[in-house]
Amino acid sequence: MCGISCWDWNIGKRLVADISSWEDKFNWIEELHASPDGERIAAIVNIDEAEFSVCVNGETWENIFDKIWFLRFSPDGRLTAIVSEDGEWTLAVDGIPWENRFDYVWNTLFNKSGTDIAVAIQQDAKYSMALNGVPWENSFDNMTSMTLSHDGTKTAASVQVLPHKEGEIFKFQEGIYTAAAGGIAWDKNFINVWNMSFSPDSNKLAAEVRSSLYDYTIAVNGKPWDQIFGCVWEPLFDPSGTSVTAPVKIGEKWTLAEDGKVLWDSKFVQLWRHKYSYDGTKIAAVVAPRFGKWTIAVNDKPWGITFEDFVCDPVFSPNNKKIAAIAKNSDKWVVAVDGKEWENNFDMVWDPVFSPDSEHLAVKVEKNGKYTIAIDDKLWGNECDAVWEPIFNQAGDSILIKTIENNKYYRYIIPVNEIV
Repeated sequence: MCGISCWDWNIGKRLVADISSWEDKFNWIEELHASPDGERIAAIVNIDEAEFSVCVNGETWENIFDKIWFLRFSPDGRLTAIVSEDGEWTLAVDGIPWENRFDYVWNTLFNKSGTDIAVAIQQDAKYSMALNGVPWENSFDNMTSMTLSHDGTKTAASVQVLPHKEGEIFKFQEGIYTAAAGGIAWDKNFINVWNMSFSPDSNKLAAEVRSSLYDYTIAVNGKPWDQIFGCVWEPLFDPSGTSVTAPVKIGEKWTLAEDGKVLWDSKFVQLWRHKYSYDGTKIAAVVAPRFGKWTIAVNDKPWGITFEDFVCDPVFSPNNKKIAAIAKNSDKWVVAVDGKEWENNFDMVWDPVFSPDSEHLAVKVEKNGKYTIAIDDKLWGNECDAVWEPIFNQAGDSILIKTIENNKYYRYIIPVNEIV
């Protein structure tokens, strides 16, 4: 697969589909979804009572289903949807359902490349996961916090491994939950198990756990850290897979710990959503240096600016030198890069996207009820009814923009210097 390099990067504007022409064909049209390469626009459509399909560029899938929901394009461009036939649920990929059927399906997950797809399933009042249509051999009474490894080879979730009635509070305190990787439960149980992540090679799994009513820590492949804390947030493996870091609460303040030992000297009112740079030399996290003031800290050093409402996840540039984040400040959304705020503010901003050469930063934005793209604090001139997140070409000198304008779907390839 050649990926993004195989897309059409010829400069220009192209009409892909006239959405208004769909309206006479169907009873109703649900939310529109654009493919990563911008070549297709799709939506769930109702044909008749209990008859649903997916319309792609004006053409429907051959199969008709009782119900369809959670339409999503995978990163590799395949179109997926959760579908029901004769009361049984499964996942359809480009209109073709998986062979296995279940009582219920939800929470479609993709690995980074999109080659592998997982879902949560319920069958005979038991819960498990299915990877590329194949369910776990084991199933459980309860399941949450589903995840898929980076390479797509393994799934994991928090599962209930012991039966528990509502009044059995002491049994609950002894621990009835654990994590299951590939359907195989850890040997050790906990009161609770929450957010988890796989190591880069998928051989290790780390999770937030509660070992008593008041003690929290991180467990890796079922083995808890020796240290306990007042609370913890989602653990991450470093890019080499040799260590695990997690935000931890000590007393009334938060800091970052590595393999159970305090890594950062600073203490914050809150610290979470930490991310590694691609080379593993930097860690950035959302922090609150004081109550009601939010910013980004990089390797234990907070930015000089703070925001009043909140800050979203930090995003590293491919060269590991820049960090961007979106924040809300006095009811306006802003973009900040390396501690400096853009001059423009917006009614809403979506995830920042760096160019592959790290020279440019683009975001989808909303202002005055219309949508457009901003690059390096410069606004694209078009105001649209809908816009999808922008994508740079490999050279970083052109950008793909997908829009809805007057009920028509357009695909643009624009030179970056035309905007900036």
